[in-house]
Amino acid sequence: MHNLPPAAPHDNTTMTESDIHPEDYGRFPSPCYIVEERLLRRNLNLIRGVADRAGCQIILAFKAFALWRTFPIFREYIDATTASSLNEARLAYEEFGRPAHTYSPAYTEDEFPQIVACSSHITFNSLAQYERFHHMAEASGRPVSCGIRINPEYSEIEVGLYNPCAPGSRFGVTASQLPADLPRGIEGFHCHNHCESDSAALARTLEHIEKRFGAWLPRLKWLNLGGGHLMTRRGYDIDLLVGTIQELHRRYPDLQIILEPGSAFAWQTGPLLSQVVDIVENNGIHTAILNVSFTCHMPDCLEMPYQPAVRGAVTLPSDWAEAVKEAPVGSHIYRLGGNSCLSGDFMGTWAFDHPLAVGEYILFEDMIHYTTVKTCMFNGIGHPSIAMLHEDGTVGLLRRYGYEDYRDRMD
Repeated sequence: MHNLPPAAPHDNTTMTESDIHPEDYGRFPSPCYIVEERLLRRNLNLIRGVADRAGCQIILAFKAFALWRTFPIFREYIDATTASSLNEARLAYEEFGRPAHTYSPAYTEDEFPQIVACSSHITFNSLAQYERFHHMAEASGRPVSCGIRINPEYSEIEVGLYNPCAPGSRFGVTASQLPADLPRGIEGFHCHNHCESDSAALARTLEHIEKRFGAWLPRLKWLNLGGGHLMTRRGYDIDLLVGTIQELHRRYPDLQIILEPGSAFAWQTGPLLSQVVDIVENNGIHTAILNVSFTCHMPDCLEMPYQPAVRGAVTLPSDWAEAVKEAPVGSHIYRLGGNSCLSGDFMGTWAFDHPLAVGEYILFEDMIHYTTVKTCMFNGIGHPSIAMLHEDGTVGLLRRYGYEDYRDRMD
């Protein structure tokens, strides 16, 4: 890690939620994902407090956050992670220093022995996968606890792309597909049906799980309730979450409860820094083209879709005509465009209090969870650098990407 010069001290009376201020932008490479250590530790401290109060285990899901250079910080607060592939399982074992809680929709014969070597828990998506592979886990001589993913046939996720319990879902076993006596060796159930959800959704989910799978729960060692528990979001009812899990413990005192959120750990812990490289106009629509790409660097914005917050700008309706009507008087309206060749690599619109200029910095808020793990190099566009703003004001450059990273992906 290369330390850059520290920033001048800020006036705490005017400090915003973020510790990154306009005078700091030039201290970072552009473009750059910036993790703020103070905000990350705030989330980790809250999550550890929830785990202690509820008497459950909360582990990090790599699918949302896998910046392994930050793992020394994470290990101060949590003791395990969850993986969905061999690469993630290796990351858990080799870089986090603990075997993973691993689940994959489908394991393969060539990779499964390596997954066993890197895992403490392995969840199978189907009974057929369990029957095919569980003997390998038993034969390894390692203490691996096996489980099955269940489908409660209930979810409050409204976006179909993220709903694992939609009719016809390929995820998990329904209650009607389970035998009265579970196959020998199944010690736990894993369920995932939330996405940035509140604790009330978990309480309602448990009603469906117990209604459908209650006959098996007293025979299990653990119940993994998956991710999507956004406990670090402002307004989240933490007391309800803690009380719900405590009540579950009272009903099933021998059942270990596991949560594996991803977004909650890195929620609002830092922005994506970019710059304007050109401004174009077509049919009265002004687009500021940036040195980042939505399709390469912020794919969730196009998939979900949602319009991220831009620091210092007012978010307007995406439709240009509606945006013009709703924009503050005297403001300057822009779409923001990416630097790839994909026609749809743009979003909009935002109102600024001044005309944008080439070289000006644009900060997209809350761009650490999911965005950093879903980037691609379409068009050969390089990844933004990754940096951390430490609590003492120094900047640590975690990674800078170059041509070799693109070339090696094409091997």
